[in-house]
Amino acid sequence: MRRGRGKPGFVPVNSLGAGMAPRYPRAVSNKSGRIAAMIEGLEGRGWDAHYLGYFECFNQGLYYEAHDVLEEFWLAGGKAAANYAFHKGLIQFTGAFVHLQKGRLGPAVALFNLADANLSKYPGEHDGISVSAIMGQIKAWREATLVAAPSSNPLGTQPAPWIVPPAAR
Repeated sequence: MRRGRGKPGFVPVNSLGAGMAPRYPRAVSNKSGRIAAMIEGLEGRGWDAHYLGYFECFNQGLYYEAHDVLEEFWLAGGKAAANYAFHKGLIQFTGAFVHLQKGRLGPAVALFNLADANLSKYPGEHDGISVSAIMGQIKAWREATLVAAPSSNPLGTQPAPWIVPPAAR
């Protein structure tokens, strides 16, 4: 079940309203104000607030929001950024769960495959998280989705995915 605005069980990352200034000097997308509101209060913890906001949203089952938060950070860095493929892989991993929430199992598998290709470049630990643990989740969710297709959705039968967020540095 997708938890979103106006739906029972939605827990906002923070309580600030829209209309806040974008985090970056220029708006990366038309979602910048909403994203800034979601990551407010995550500054000064040793990691970019977008990165931390990604984990907060993801672990609340807010996959669409997690995708948006990290995507804004990823787009701002551009292709020359050192962690371009890493962040892209995390975005793809999360995008797979957006597809599962919408009952689109084939596109979810495709995104699990893309996430696997990007994140496999970062074995073990990277940027404060266990990439190995995420790779294990990719494999398990991809297999569960392939086995379930087309009759059922593993998101309704499996425990929700979880990523241990990076510790403060």
